[in-house]
Formats: sequence, C-alpha cells, structure tokens
Amino acid sequence: MADTRRAIREWAQSLDHPSGGLYLVALSGGGDSLALAWAGATELPKLGMRVGAVIVDHQLQADSAEVASLAASSALRWGLSPVFTKVVQVGTGEGPEDAARQARYAAFGEALKETGATGILLAHTEDDQAETVLLGLARGSGPGSLKGMAKTDGVYHRPLLGVQRDVLRVALTDAGESWWEDPHNSDPRFARVRVRTEILPLIEAALGPGVSQALARSAELFRNDSAVLDDLAQQLFVSASSEHAPGHWSIDVAGLADQPEALRSRVIRLLIMSVGAPSPSYQHIREVSALITAWRGQAEISVAGARVGREGTAIHARIVQ
Repeated sequence: MADTRRAIREWAQSLDHPSGGLYLVALSGGGDSLALAWAGATELPKLGMRVGAVIVDHQLQADSAEVASLAASSALRWGLSPVFTKVVQVGTGEGPEDAARQARYAAFGEALKETGATGILLAHTEDDQAETVLLGLARGSGPGSLKGMAKTDGVYHRPLLGVQRDVLRVALTDAGESWWEDPHNSDPRFARVRVRTEILPLIEAALGPGVSQALARSAELFRNDSAVLDDLAQQLFVSASSEHAPGHWSIDVAGLADQPEALRSRVIRLLIMSVGAPSPSYQHIREVSALITAWRGQAEISVAGARVGREGTAIHARIVQ
C-alpha cells in the first residue's frame, strides 16, 4: 500500500506546478487503474491537486456498462470529481488492440477539452513497461519501442510505471477493495497477453526472477541515452534542412554524410515526418540513407506516404497528395 501511495506522491512532487491542477484518472475498473484512482484520491489533494476520473466504455463486453458504472461508483466514493463515462465505438485500425487504443485516446482528448483538465493519469506499471520492451525487441521496432513508455508524455502521465502489478493488487486488497478482470487480459489471441502469461514466465524460469524489472530498467537507461541523441538530431535537422513549400522539405547531404548512423537515421525520420508522413520503417530509413552514403543515381523512392529522392546535393521529401 505504501509503495503505491509513495509512487503517485513522488510523481506529483516532480511536476513543475503541481498545485491547483485537475488530473483525470483513466479508469477502467481493472486493478491497475482502480489502484491509481484510490492512491490519487488519497495523496493528491494533500498537495493541492484535484483528481477526477474518465471511464471509457469500449462496448466490447456484454457487461461493459455495468463495469463502467461500478468503476464510477468507486471513484465517487473515494471523492474523485468530476467522474464521467465516455461511450465509444471501436473501429478497425491495425487490429483490435490498436482500434481500442485509438478510440480510448480520442475520448481522453475530448475529456481534457470538456473539463479543462491539466492531464490524464494512466495506470501503466513496471510489468507493462517490460512487456512493451520485449515486444519491441521481438518486432525490431528500434528506439521508439526499446525506450518503452515515458513517465510523462505531454498531457499523459504514468505515475505507477515503477510499481509492479502485484503490488497494486495487494494495495487494493489491503484497502478492502475489489476489481474487475478484463477478459482481454487473458486472451492468448493478443501478443501482449502471450508475452505476459507465457514468454516472461518462461524467461524467468530459465534465467531467474527479476527479468521484468531488468527490462524496465533497461528501458529507462535507453530512454536517457535516446533523449540526448534525439536532441542532437533535432539540432542537426534545423541547421541542415529547408522548407520549400507545405509538404516539401529537403536536407543537405553534406550535413549528414559523415554523421554516425544513430544520428543520420534520426534526421531522416525527422525529414520524412516533417512533410506530414508517419514515422518510416527501419527498411525505409536504410533506403534513404543509401541516397546519402551509397549514391549511385538511385531513383526516387516511396516512403511512408512520401516521395523521397536525391536532387543534386540535397535529399528532398514530398508528401503524396
């Protein structure tokens, strides 16, 4: 119980201006988010902060309305205000998990506008961080996944990122509270569930306990290093790039040819995203990099919804209309 309350208190104290702000707990009724709401209700008012809750009903289970109602009742009983439910329609997306996430975050955005809240509190745990890193490793997703989730990412905050899931359950049990178990969290159709219930236990059986903590710690270390590289890449991009028209940017080859791959790949990503395209894949970055380091007159290439080619001493990127 103490660990959970300490985590949210330390997060609040790390903010530049904690007093007076309204923060909404993203509440599902599951153990993680209920523990976050309970700890927030206990600790944040002591620091002059207001805490409410937004419950997103994805309508993916027959009893979803009842689960949302029970979650709201718990939040109100603990003194959270405002407490309200957003009913969403889950589309298709890149898969059921991605579609639900898109619908959920759209609801969070609406909640922020409607309430004027400063931020959303998400109940991701150390276990979630470990699963994210392991999935990123398996998919070869690069820095974006290996550095895991940030404790603070714009208006989204994860106060419990250093707390294990079991610790939250113990805190709720000690407080005499019960929680809902989302059936999706045990459905092996989802890759994250297989990582949680099969892969991580198998690794720990082979290597010993503490694998989840080690993965989460590695993510934090990588995030610190990655932040420095990202900042250097941003500086390089600003100094070497030019905007010719909306959706059309270029960057000088001379500014990139002698740079380490870690910086060059980041600058290429910034170039492509600057024209309005999504983040490019590893293979796309390699192809663009070859226009700089192995130039042989290659043709223009299609990259993540943009056209990228070398024109003289510059790499040009144009969004495809």
